[in-house]
Amino acid sequence: MNRIDQAFIDKKDRLLNVYFTAGYPNLEDTLSIAKALDEGGADLIEIGLPFSDPVADGPTIQASSTVALENGMTLNRLFDQLATLREHVKVPVLLMGYINPVLQYGFEAFCAKCAEVGIDGLILPDLPMYEYEVMYQSVLEKYGLYNVFLITPQTSEERIQKIDSLSKGFIYMVSSASTTGAKSGISTEQISYFQKIKSMGLKNKRLIGFGISDNESFSKACEYADGAIIGSAFIKLMEENSSSENIKNYIQQVKSPVS
Repeated sequence: MNRIDQAFIDKKDRLLNVYFTAGYPNLEDTLSIAKALDEGGADLIEIGLPFSDPVADGPTIQASSTVALENGMTLNRLFDQLATLREHVKVPVLLMGYINPVLQYGFEAFCAKCAEVGIDGLILPDLPMYEYEVMYQSVLEKYGLYNVFLITPQTSEERIQKIDSLSKGFIYMVSSASTTGAKSGISTEQISYFQKIKSMGLKNKRLIGFGISDNESFSKACEYADGAIIGSAFIKLMEENSSSENIKNYIQQVKSPVS
C-alpha cells in the first residue's frame, strides 16, 4: 500500500503536510529537516524542487529556491541526499516542483529514482491533465507513485470531478487564486469555497494549502477538509532557526488540539 493511503487510514482527520525547499537554508539540510518533521509529528512531508521560475510561488518560497540553487542543489544531488531517506523517515514524502526540470531529467528516469529512494507521490502544478492521462499516468503507476492534482476556487465543478476520478491519495485544495504566502488566515469567501467542495462528496481526501501558518488557520482548514498544508510559514521559520528542536516545537504548536 502507498504510504499516503496508509496515512489517511491511520489518522482520520487533522493531517498536517509540511512543505520545505530542498537545499534550503543549507545545501545538506534536506534530510535532517525531513527527519525533524517526522519526529515532530508531521503526517506528510512535501519536498520542493527549487526552480528558477516558480510562477505559482510567492516571494518566500521563490527566495528559498534562489538560495537553494545558489547552494548547488540539483535533482541528482537531491536523490543522493534522499538515498537513506527511509532509514530516518517513516511518513509519506512527496516531491513538488515544475515539470520542466523533470522532463529534462527524463520523466521515467525521475520516477524510477523516486521509487528507489522511497518517494510516494509527486505534485507537478503545471502538468496538464490531458498530458498526464495520455503520456505519464502509466509511468507513475509503474513505479507506484501518486500524482496529486491542485484545484482552486476558479476550478469548474466538471474539472474537479474529472480530477477526482484521476486522483489517488489526496487532492490539493488551493485556498485562493493568489501565489503561496500571499496572505495568512482564512476569509469568509474561502470558507464558502471549502464548504462547496466538501458538499461535492469527492472520493479523494482533501488537504487545504496556501495561507495556513499556525494552529488557528490549521484548525479552521481542518473543519472543511482532512488536513492542511503549510509551506511559506515553515520556510520563514527555517530562515530564522532551522534547528531540529525548533522544527519539532513548531509542528507540535500547529497540531495542538483546539482548547
